Amino acid sequence: MRITIDVDEETLEQAMKLTGETKKGPAITKAASEFVRREMVRKFANMVMEGEFEDYPLTNDQLEDFDR
Repeated sequence: MRITIDVDEETLEQAMKLTGETKKGPAITKAASEFVRREMVRKFANMVMEGEFEDYPLTNDQLEDFDR
């Protein structure tokens, strides 16, 4: 999908440097994909720590209390 976005030069340069991409489009795509992946990991970790899965019935606080 093609879109048009406004990104300031400094942010774009940093994205290109951090992703290792030499072209703007792939750098933005890689940065956006990585952001989405990290958010999904963060949300999953929160769900696990809140005890939302049967395989992980204890919250993080309960696990820490259990270890003491």
